[in-house]
Amino acid sequence: MKKIFIIASAALVFHASMAQKIDRSQKPKAGPAPVITIKDPVKYTLPNGITVLVVENHTLPKVAASYFIDAGPVKEGSKAGVLGLMGQMLSEGTTKRSKADFDEAVDQMGADVSLGSGSASASALTRYFDKAFMLMAEGMRNPAFTQSSFDKLKSQSLTGLKASERSAKAISGRVVGALTYGKNNPFGEFETEESINSITLADVKTAYSKYVTPSRGYLTFIGDIKPEAAKALAVKAFGDWKGTTLALPTVANVNNPAQTEVNLVDVPNAVQSEITVTNLVNLPMSSPDYFAVLLANNILGGGSESRLFMNLREKHAFTYGAYSGITAGRYQTTFDATASVRNEKADSAVAEILSEIKRMRDTKVTDEELKNAKALYNGTFALGMENTGRIATFATNILLYNLPKDFYRTYLQKINAVTADDIQRVSQKYFNYSNTRVVIVGKAEQVQPGLKSLGYAVNQYDKYANPVTAMAAKTTNVSAMDVVNNYIKAVGGEAAIRKVNTVLMNMDMSVQGMTMDAVQKSMSPNKEVMEVRMNGNVVMKDMFDGEKGYQMQGPNKRDMEANDIADKKAKKNIVDQLDYKEPGYKLEMKGIEKVNGKDAYKIVITSPSGKAKTEYYDVTTAFLLKQETSSVASGMDLSQTMQFDNYTKVNDVLFPFAMTLTVEAGGNATDIAFKVKSVKINEGVTADDFK
Repeated sequence: MKKIFIIASAALVFHASMAQKIDRSQKPKAGPAPVITIKDPVKYTLPNGITVLVVENHTLPKVAASYFIDAGPVKEGSKAGVLGLMGQMLSEGTTKRSKADFDEAVDQMGADVSLGSGSASASALTRYFDKAFMLMAEGMRNPAFTQSSFDKLKSQSLTGLKASERSAKAISGRVVGALTYGKNNPFGEFETEESINSITLADVKTAYSKYVTPSRGYLTFIGDIKPEAAKALAVKAFGDWKGTTLALPTVANVNNPAQTEVNLVDVPNAVQSEITVTNLVNLPMSSPDYFAVLLANNILGGGSESRLFMNLREKHAFTYGAYSGITAGRYQTTFDATASVRNEKADSAVAEILSEIKRMRDTKVTDEELKNAKALYNGTFALGMENTGRIATFATNILLYNLPKDFYRTYLQKINAVTADDIQRVSQKYFNYSNTRVVIVGKAEQVQPGLKSLGYAVNQYDKYANPVTAMAAKTTNVSAMDVVNNYIKAVGGEAAIRKVNTVLMNMDMSVQGMTMDAVQKSMSPNKEVMEVRMNGNVVMKDMFDGEKGYQMQGPNKRDMEANDIADKKAKKNIVDQLDYKEPGYKLEMKGIEKVNGKDAYKIVITSPSGKAKTEYYDVTTAFLLKQETSSVASGMDLSQTMQFDNYTKVNDVLFPFAMTLTVEAGGNATDIAFKVKSVKINEGVTADDFK
């Protein structure tokens, strides 16, 4: 025992001394590429056309199955969003059991079952898998499609669209595809309130009948199951299933811009600009360029050590992260370089992104960069093999894209064979520089001046990818002050408004399923208080007495900040629009935009203190439809949008009796709905209310 102890101690001393000699300033050398072993799946074809693939793996007592419908891109047109709603409704219960019973049956097994418009999956321990799989089949083949579920999901979709209306990130996600492919292309169309509102339950059922089918279906089993058992289960679940025969659609290629152009979308409340530099590519997975493109993209913008990240974040501190991506596929796809950047640095960030793309095209990458990129792929690819879902995707991809059977077994060999010359060649072919599209979604008045110095054409679009130049022409003979004066006339006229000394408004306030009572009192020129009660208890209160104010939520009370007090004290009139005529206010006409399907004049109002807000006035009625503001609170970007509707006459003045406030902070949005029950003018409010 003593001898063993001495040898062990010596070994510890040896390892400790070696550890002391490690140079931690140097990265450890990458090991050899792992050897990938993937079994070829056993393949069956059911009489109805479903292709069944089975990959045995008895390491763990678990089985996963996935069903994929190769429908290709679907153009939804005026019903954009119908496939998404249909996919959600597949999880709302079946003709045999309610949603609650279905979910409980899945949970009792500790299984996972998911359903979508073009795919479904089930996974469970081996002893429960058959039941979980049959539940997946039941969800796909026998959806309940109840009116109540449809109404709920449709309402949620509309709420989500409204909540994202001011989000630069959400708007960017919509317009980049639309501007790149065109709005009439299946890859460029997007959901709108109008399209969602037009969808009926009958449309959902039609979409289901057309696209959820055994035609072009691929059913893959991975795990602790024998091929014969998997086939028998597939026949039991889907053998008698019949449905529409699908044909893979043809989509015409779209051209990139003839020369580099900038597409600017104005989001006045945006604190940051969403930048996307993008061009269309044709890159099937079978392309001999595929592996070189993967490595080239990794070096340019694949992670925290890429050129874009090191330049825009580490060197210039423009952003928290800058990345690039490129997708291979059967149809035209895109190369994209993206970053979220402070508005005032958007032009500089664009210049740096383009510079890095040009460097990839003009000069060879270093041996170190190429070696590191290969090492990353070697590690992440091997690690990803632990994911059974990825193995299922591999098996399906080989059939879908007509790839060699050993495509994934030899994947790392092909990665490691890429040279620096290959990287430069594919960069020149797939990463455009002189004929690319730069899409910037942010605050135009801060972004636009710097963009002009880059020397590219700048075309402005609205939040729905419509050119704004044609709409701006409508406003040639209408000034911002004309719009304000027309509003004042529409709600009763200046003389009637100036007779209003106090306003008492009682409202129902709804937020996140809760309804509360809200009372707002105002006294000319600038005193105001709003109190929100639930079950008779005050839960929120905002008050300004003409000199000072506070905000209170529950037991927490915060005094109003000095700059907010200054703005409140500067008010001269109980109605904001009369203040806009006072010295120090700046009004700018910004064109016409759609608000809930209506043409609206867009004007930016800057107060004497420099605070700006954007208001939208109905071209036809002159009523205020929407107001947007942005600020920073507790170090967090905060944007607020108030929408106004149902103008109703009280005495001689019209007031909006329906309002929706959307507050967005940290990427999360909350809708607060106000329904006015009563308005009293010049009664029910005294100076004591503001003490």
